[in-house]
Amino acid sequence: MKRKSVILTIAMMMVFSAFTGCVAAAQSDSVRLGLIQIIDNGAFTDMREGFIARMRELGYDEERLEIDYRNAGGDAGTLHSICQSMVGARKDLIVTIGTPTTQAIVNMESGIPVFFISVSNPVAAGVITDMSKPDKLATGTSNAIPVDEMFRLANQLTPGYETYGVIYSPSEINSVTTVESAKRYMDANGIAYREATVTASSEVQQAALALAGRVDVIFVPNDSIVQNAMAQVAEVARDAKIPVYGSSAVMVASGAFATISIDDPTIGAMTADMAHEYLSGKPVEDIPAVVVSDFTMVINKTTADAIGVTLPDEILSNAVLMD
Repeated sequence: MKRKSVILTIAMMMVFSAFTGCVAAAQSDSVRLGLIQIIDNGAFTDMREGFIARMRELGYDEERLEIDYRNAGGDAGTLHSICQSMVGARKDLIVTIGTPTTQAIVNMESGIPVFFISVSNPVAAGVITDMSKPDKLATGTSNAIPVDEMFRLANQLTPGYETYGVIYSPSEINSVTTVESAKRYMDANGIAYREATVTASSEVQQAALALAGRVDVIFVPNDSIVQNAMAQVAEVARDAKIPVYGSSAVMVASGAFATISIDDPTIGAMTADMAHEYLSGKPVEDIPAVVVSDFTMVINKTTADAIGVTLPDEILSNAVLMD
């Protein structure tokens, strides 16, 4: 009798083990992905939607891919709490949009792979040491701003302007490195410039007003704080008949005059392709970070009319026009 009981117990244990193994296998088929950004703006929205759309195209439907999206609303403390919660939940991978968010999660050294979207200078930001061989369990896409191309565009569209104004936040390494590149270009080419720095979006309008009477052109780097108040910059500049060159199509849509920029949904989709490589079995260190170099000229026609800039036909035929 005891022997039968032992056999029955062993059999039940084998059935239970097989059942739990099936459950674990089923659970492992569903990828738990954390998606984080520090603030919401048009560019980040397009990047996020481009990432998600591409993941769905690759076959990651809602049953196969569980996306936990969080937005810190521009608050660094909230961002830190979100990153902690993602690490505590042991996500399978974490996707970040922008430099501050990427720095926050990579610096935690959580052991969770990070795939970033739109980090202008990943090496300077400290989220990666070698773009070709990621070494911090992080890789992704970089939207380095083509400063030389931006100035060439300005010389083509608004020639003869002598003094540039630059608005940026010194707390964002992405904008700092872009501004440093711009200053090197201006120094080398004898172009005068003035800077206005901000620590919050509420300061941006006043910074634009401070520059308006002292500069001929305003350049805005890829800065989430300034971009969040781009409409105010555009309004000040229109009133002063000053062209604003931004760093994204969303800035132009918000009233900036023109830009040479990447396509935001595309850069999100490129990071999705990299995440798919990892989920298909490729180690993060074998997925090089990529600098996106497919740029488009974008011009706001309404702004051009408002500041009195006449656009040549050759420009109109080669640019994406916004109203």
